[in-house]
Amino acid sequence: MRRVVIKLGSSVVADDEGMPRMDVLAGVCDQLAGLHRAGAEAIVVTSGAIARGMRVMELPQRPTTVGALQAASAVGQGKLYRIYDELLRERGLTSAQVLLTFFDMSARTHYLNARQTLSTLLEWRVLPVINENDTTATDEISFGDNDFLAAQVAVLVGADELILLTDIDGLFTADPRLHPDAHIVAEVSDFAALDDLEIGHTTSPLGSGGMRSKVVAAEMATAAGIPTVICNGVRAQALAAVLAGEREGTRFAAREARYSSFKLWLKYAKPSRGTVVIDQGAARAVREGSASLLPVGITEVNGDFDAGDAIDIVERDTQSGSTLRPLAKGICSYSADELQRVLGLKSDAVREILPRASDEAVHRDYLVLD
Repeated sequence: MRRVVIKLGSSVVADDEGMPRMDVLAGVCDQLAGLHRAGAEAIVVTSGAIARGMRVMELPQRPTTVGALQAASAVGQGKLYRIYDELLRERGLTSAQVLLTFFDMSARTHYLNARQTLSTLLEWRVLPVINENDTTATDEISFGDNDFLAAQVAVLVGADELILLTDIDGLFTADPRLHPDAHIVAEVSDFAALDDLEIGHTTSPLGSGGMRSKVVAAEMATAAGIPTVICNGVRAQALAAVLAGEREGTRFAAREARYSSFKLWLKYAKPSRGTVVIDQGAARAVREGSASLLPVGITEVNGDFDAGDAIDIVERDTQSGSTLRPLAKGICSYSADELQRVLGLKSDAVREILPRASDEAVHRDYLVLD
């Protein structure tokens, strides 16, 4: 059964004045109803609660403080969902409002609970309408106009496709609003090839994302084997073309080297609480031999973390000696204080200092390469 995640950015949901684009939303709901009739499953990830709240409260511009953003979201969230609910109900679909936070993605138990809830809704043929719970999120743990959230949801439910709707036609070689000669990139199969492009953070007056966050979301989803499309959700029939498999916007091909669901969660969703620097031998064993990281290979510990927290694993550049290069990320079996006491020591010596400690600082099953 086909499963599609469709994300609508703030600029698709509302115009520059904060008014809902009812024709656009109705068109999206038409496509959702068509998917449903064809037996497919769909999930909507929507932005626009803050924009809707701004319009209701007649705010002249997007707030800049966390408290004001949360208050605007609180005003707008219910009103935004009501639009979706009514449009979908008119087309014979039952919907459910789901609010998620970064914590729901970063805490493994919450992550699995969210997966179970969404799976049950889809089994019931209920269409989930997901937004970030802005009223409890903070500026440190926001998803960035929900692009990251949409990718996480796609991975979470094992989607067959992720479609990111914005107000431009796709990824361009430069920002087309600033560079009229920029041209669209129709297909991306190698993310390294994007390094030379001017992929910026320019956003709409009501949004918080930008093209860079969409490219990162595409990178995350395609690493899970989920093809991703960025296209113009404001332009009529663009979404229909993508759903029909026609060339539209920018398509990011699914990558062959797939991570497990757990390692994708670790790589993209679980925040790092510290960093360890490792020697060349340990770096080679981790990188080339898929080995666990032992305390003996660690030369430096930075940060204040507990056992069970995620940490970044870095190595020193062999030429400069001072430059640190990201190598991996993993779940640490030690706290920072414990690791400081045993770094550089072999396992026998570690057990003398910490008798109950694990042999591995980071087990290979809980480690993912950058």
